[in-house]
Amino acid sequence: MNYKYIVLDLDGTLTNSEKEITAHTHRTILKAQHLGVRIILASGRPTFGITPLAKALELHHYNGYVLAFNGGKIINCQTQEVMYEKVLDASYIPYLYKQAVKNGVTIISYDDESIITEDPSDIYVQKEAFLNKMPVRQVDNFVEAINFAPSKCLIVGEPEKLVKLEKELKRHLDGALEVYRSEPYFLEIVPLHIDKAKSLSLLFEKIGTTKEEVIAIGDGFNDLSMIQLAGKGIAMANAQESVKACADYVTLSNEEDGVAHAIEKFIFAETQLSKITVEQINERSKFALMGNLGIQFTFATPTYVEATMPVDERTRQPFGVLHGGATLALGETVAGLGSMLACSPEEMVVGMQVSGNHVASAHEGDTVRAVGTIIHKGKSSHVWNVDVFTSTDKLVSSIRVINSVLRKR
Repeated sequence: MNYKYIVLDLDGTLTNSEKEITAHTHRTILKAQHLGVRIILASGRPTFGITPLAKALELHHYNGYVLAFNGGKIINCQTQEVMYEKVLDASYIPYLYKQAVKNGVTIISYDDESIITEDPSDIYVQKEAFLNKMPVRQVDNFVEAINFAPSKCLIVGEPEKLVKLEKELKRHLDGALEVYRSEPYFLEIVPLHIDKAKSLSLLFEKIGTTKEEVIAIGDGFNDLSMIQLAGKGIAMANAQESVKACADYVTLSNEEDGVAHAIEKFIFAETQLSKITVEQINERSKFALMGNLGIQFTFATPTYVEATMPVDERTRQPFGVLHGGATLALGETVAGLGSMLACSPEEMVVGMQVSGNHVASAHEGDTVRAVGTIIHKGKSSHVWNVDVFTSTDKLVSSIRVINSVLRKR
């Protein structure tokens, strides 16, 4: 299946326990976007808490989307257009506040830049602040402070208290508001007909795609609907058991780059199978220059190629740092394969020019990674940019390669 969109939950899915995107997952998502796959971040978080991750993944460049407040707000990251928004009827705020106080739990809501609550010291309020990297604003009277129509309210507290309150609110608010838990300690109250699947369906209609072209990955109760909606619904290994039971596939956990694993399996594998595999290329080239330098391709398409090379006795200078000539050879090798894949059977590729800027060093014992991207594909020439990184993602060299395309005689 040719999947065009990947929908990602954030906490427990895209991010690890430190609420960060790992380097491997970050690289994998950028690679997927370069291949034309678009990313949709769908979270219960407010927009404020999603924006830094959307920027880190360059969704503004690759025309991705954000679904904030469990789908209550949809934003086009490239244009910043709010494509859809639905807010709570503020007349329900006094009732929700009364029920929270009655059950010994805390209610919060949000303005554009802060979390609003009467109890900023509550451990679950602090957890929400940490998730969103969002300041907490204490108010004396929650009901008076929410003098606007908010996107949602969140009731936080001990799970056993929320189980009881959830049943009570669902019974009383049936047909008026949506009530569900996104985590055992988070009870979401959002406008009627707002959940991730319903908002995704609206988005798909606007952008002209179908659910069959979508992969959705999540771990929580509020991800269940979108996992069931998508053409390929994927649960994290750390997901709630009920979520895993409804998924088409269970990937690795958020501590094991589960999102990257799923993308490699369902996006990259399909792309690679349409060409000669990188394993075959590595095997056939083991006695050529790339084999002698230890270069191994890890991914290859006509527009994007990755390869690794060890810094050892074959590729280092006498002082123990990566040799500039070996770096240029790595760049030429990456660009050469990409151009060969981009050519028709009647064409051949000859290297014309290579130039590199060496900006940092890599030391013996490290393995560098080259990322090649075609920036011009003409009838007679290809121009590639190849960036070389250390294993910690420090840029070592930036290389420009020009290949000549000739007709075979």
